[in-house]
Amino acid sequence: MTDVYEEIRKGERGAWVSIMSYLLLSVFKLVSGYLFASSALLADGFNNLTDIVASVAVLIGLRISQKPPDSDHAYGHFRAETIAALIASFIMAMVGIQIIVETARALFNGIKSEPPNLWSAGVAIISAAGMLGVYAFNRRLANQINNKALMAAAKDNLSDSLVSIGAAIGIIGAQFGLPWLDRVAAFAVGLIICKTAWDIFKDSTYSLTDGFDQNQLMDLRSTIARIAGVEEIKDVKARVHGNYVLVDVVIVVDAKLTIVEGHHICDDIEERMKKVHNIMQVQVHIEPKSE
Repeated sequence: MTDVYEEIRKGERGAWVSIMSYLLLSVFKLVSGYLFASSALLADGFNNLTDIVASVAVLIGLRISQKPPDSDHAYGHFRAETIAALIASFIMAMVGIQIIVETARALFNGIKSEPPNLWSAGVAIISAAGMLGVYAFNRRLANQINNKALMAAAKDNLSDSLVSIGAAIGIIGAQFGLPWLDRVAAFAVGLIICKTAWDIFKDSTYSLTDGFDQNQLMDLRSTIARIAGVEEIKDVKARVHGNYVLVDVVIVVDAKLTIVEGHHICDDIEERMKKVHNIMQVQVHIEPKSE
């Protein structure tokens, strides 16, 4: 299990990079948004504040996940980061809904506003470029350590970059006699925040309720079927435990095999599953083939 915990510690670097980047960008955008009177830039800044919460939740989850198994958690604490992500999704949804309600009220009530300063578009473009850099860093690190939570954070980085680009488009459009376009961009930012929150909520609840992709399950079954000595596969079950997968399999072998030979088949299954699919733990139950 040493390698597993080492990978989690490496994942903390990506979480820290996201936290520091979002902290700097949120301050930059919020101050610029107030100075340049841009609703879209302010909404983007509040979006980054929610991203700080999400990144901190991922970091806390990674820290708790490193706790070794104990009497109450025989499989370890790897699901802590999934629970943290679930909590973060609620916080993100609250902020997104608030932005949507406020900008919709301003639009439908016809509240007039001056076009934002064009400098705010430059702020949004610079922020988009910065987040693309953070996305590239986290995506590369997530691939190296095969960390799904960090990959999800990287995708969030990419969506934030797209949000900033959208804010810049709204701000520039407002310069051409369409001041309401800045608020429309802010409304779109709120929708994107809610969409991201929903995706995180859906993935987290799917994992916590032991949901598992059937295509991946068929891949696992196919790998096991090719192992010498496996006569039949009666059942294969899998569930996600944090960033790792636990597998339970029932196989049928020749009834004339010795206990040692059956044990070797189990070892082969465990080794192949870890090597090919990066499975953390495999429980194999053997049944004799009926005559």
